[in-house]
Amino acid sequence: MKIVVLDGYTINPGDLSWDRLSELGELEVYDRTSYDPDDIDLIVKRSKDADAIIVNKTPITREVMDKLTKLKYIGVLATGYNIVDVEATKKKGIVVTNVPDYGTNTVAQMTFALLLELTNHVGHHNQKVKEGKWTQSLDWCFWEKSLVELSDKTIGILGYGRIGRKVAEIARAFGMKVIATVNNPTKRASEDNVEFVNADTLFTQSDVISLHCPLTPETKGIINKDSIEKMKSNAIIINTARGPLIIEDDLADALGKGKIAGAAVDVASVEPIDAGNPLLKAKNCIVTPHIAWATREARIRLLNSAIENLEMFLKGSPINRV
Repeated sequence: MKIVVLDGYTINPGDLSWDRLSELGELEVYDRTSYDPDDIDLIVKRSKDADAIIVNKTPITREVMDKLTKLKYIGVLATGYNIVDVEATKKKGIVVTNVPDYGTNTVAQMTFALLLELTNHVGHHNQKVKEGKWTQSLDWCFWEKSLVELSDKTIGILGYGRIGRKVAEIARAFGMKVIATVNNPTKRASEDNVEFVNADTLFTQSDVISLHCPLTPETKGIINKDSIEKMKSNAIIINTARGPLIIEDDLADALGKGKIAGAAVDVASVEPIDAGNPLLKAKNCIVTPHIAWATREARIRLLNSAIENLEMFLKGSPINRV
């Protein structure tokens, strides 16, 4: 079996090993290929003899698959698999797998890293101290931005899946009240001391709104001018899910006008982020480069799970099939 990894650098920039994957067949690993769905020539050239391809964000379209006559398996190095034309794979009998649960803890951790930076401004005050502001202060302490205590604040979790549930657990440790939206509340979820509400209620009541829902036609642009109008003036928005959940122009405008207190996003509508993205210059807005998932521990879990997916496929019992 020939296995081709088309864009392995993101998951493994050199600190992990491909050895276990190489034990399953002849392995070729490319750091990057193409993220343009219309640029199929290089994708096909590198994949033409592959029985299995492993991808993160390289698009595998119907046109690509039409030229890959040996292809039997596509392993996605992520939870989302919209880069693959799944309908085409079904018609061609190609198995597609993903890794649904590798980043729960690390994404929840990043959610609070962003939230704490907005409430405690650690990075800002560290910089000001190093610029000499504390040395020059007339008082024994100083702060330039208002500091906010999380205890007794309400966090609204938009999407109560694995990550949302972990965020709720951490929020309760801070003494926060948790409300959330969920399509189908389970008994386990109802025992989590979480109040389930509709989206409008969540927007109205929350001091912090954290996005953990999938990107669907219903959730695309769910943070927009109208939903922001319903929020408290002290509200903070955190997005570690998908960029297009937010209408970025509307959020930037609201931040500029002080309609909400702040925002932090780890994702953007176009990635890498466009230089003209309005959030880059928005007031009280933190932007990080899609790193919530990327701790070494999470990447190890992701790689091991992807290899296990291929192993089980080769045994005739595929798991995590999409």
